[in-house]
Amino acid sequence: MNQETSYETQRIDHLGIVAGICREIALVERIDAQVGGSQRKVSCGQAVMALVLNALGFSGRALYLMPEYLSNKPVELLIDEGLTAADFNDDVLGRGLDALYSAGITEVFAGVAAHALQVYGIEHRFVHLDSSSFHLHGVYDSAEPDQEAIEVTHGYSRDHRPELKQAVVQLITSQASALPVWLEVLSGNSSDKHAFPEMVRNYCRQLQEDEQVIFVMDSAGYSAENLASLQGVSWLMRVPETISAAKELVRSTEPAQLTRLAGETYGCEVSSRYGDVDQRWLLVYSQAAYDRELEGLVRRQARELADATKAWRKVCQQDFNCAEDAQAAQQGFNARWRYHQVQEAQVNEVWRHARPGRPAAGEQPALVKYTLQGELVVEESALIEARRSLGKFIIATNVLEPTSLAAPEMLSHYKEQGVAVERGFRFLKDPLFFAHSLFLKNPQRIMALLMVMGLALLVYALAERKLRQALTEHGETIPDQKGKPTSTPTLRRVFQIFEGVDLLLVRNQGQVVFRQVLNLLPVHQQILRLLGPHVANCYRSTA
Repeated sequence: MNQETSYETQRIDHLGIVAGICREIALVERIDAQVGGSQRKVSCGQAVMALVLNALGFSGRALYLMPEYLSNKPVELLIDEGLTAADFNDDVLGRGLDALYSAGITEVFAGVAAHALQVYGIEHRFVHLDSSSFHLHGVYDSAEPDQEAIEVTHGYSRDHRPELKQAVVQLITSQASALPVWLEVLSGNSSDKHAFPEMVRNYCRQLQEDEQVIFVMDSAGYSAENLASLQGVSWLMRVPETISAAKELVRSTEPAQLTRLAGETYGCEVSSRYGDVDQRWLLVYSQAAYDRELEGLVRRQARELADATKAWRKVCQQDFNCAEDAQAAQQGFNARWRYHQVQEAQVNEVWRHARPGRPAAGEQPALVKYTLQGELVVEESALIEARRSLGKFIIATNVLEPTSLAAPEMLSHYKEQGVAVERGFRFLKDPLFFAHSLFLKNPQRIMALLMVMGLALLVYALAERKLRQALTEHGETIPDQKGKPTSTPTLRRVFQIFEGVDLLLVRNQGQVVFRQVLNLLPVHQQILRLLGPHVANCYRSTA
């Protein structure tokens, strides 16, 4: 055997899919064009692509271990010729994150996302927005204050980790494809109520004149102040039931007054001018939601009965100095409970000895005290009132023409909120994702890394969408986790299918002269064909 010939096996698994999609949307080129040229061996775009490969490799490795992660991967094939795993050390990645921050993470993300939508011919009329928090560990460098940088601090924790500092990510996703199209990173104590309108205005500034979108968001954005600030913007939101008009509409409307919207869901429209903004309110009622919420009400009543019984027993054991104090104690007790009350408590006089302990022989009680006695009963009127609101909610829009946005469409598009942006946050918070708990110490780099996470979500969603569309168009399926055929697989399932796909490299005098992809099965070939040439080229053998 020629002593100058060497053989090497590298792992490619599903990373060729990730690299192929990155090439199809020109991820590296778009980032480098926005960030600016560099004389360094690894450009900012290439560093970001390595980070995306790390993120979608679900390895759970810290960023400083990137060379170790790439050591058994075909870096030249996945990223670019002439690059090696050792080129992606923590200094290179840190400089890449710094360059992203300097160029503007929101601007860079929006540029990449807009180009990706153009490549895939994706148009959207509805976009969803929401926010989530990412908790962080450690002490953060604030020696050089930057007005544009976030403050890593405590705030409302959606992860239920109030002891940890955090940053907040706001996403806008297109409904039709669940693709992230806009991303902003905010300080950990930011509020949705104030941040949502600003994000909407920022997003609208970069739209083309002929682009018209409707923003779908939850009740956090619905307030008189926010509605006034969103003049000229079309929106669809849930109305908080803390608003008195909404509370009254929910309470006073009977299911018999509603008409069918879709399936077993019913509703009715009313006009509103809340916050001096003309709008349509759609009251929605579902029997399934009613039954589910009724079970919750029954559980809450049972818990309250147990707590109230214990509390009333303690009140009845107390002595009061006068009858008025006893009656005030009963009123205070009733004010604490929603579904249970003591209606007619009896105030009793009791005589007590002046001193504690056993009284002396012949000593008579000298003090008059008062105690309460009564029965705790269910407040039926409160339960009836609570049941009147079950299974109902209100959504509102400032699109006043029903022909432009009919009531069934309002409901359908609002329900997509849980599928679009919330699905993206579930993906970003996967425990295997490299930034689930961030350990970077520099707020600027944290902002840039969170943006890279958004890019990873974009690549993932694009690949999943493309494969599902191709399967449907060709009438094909692939096996799901249970071996059953499906035309709507998750990309995570596809990644699992590609586990064990390797690359054999034959080198002569250090140069690759032969490349053979190993372990490709018919299902792999099918998926590569459907995903197109950019992905397929990453798995092509060469002589």
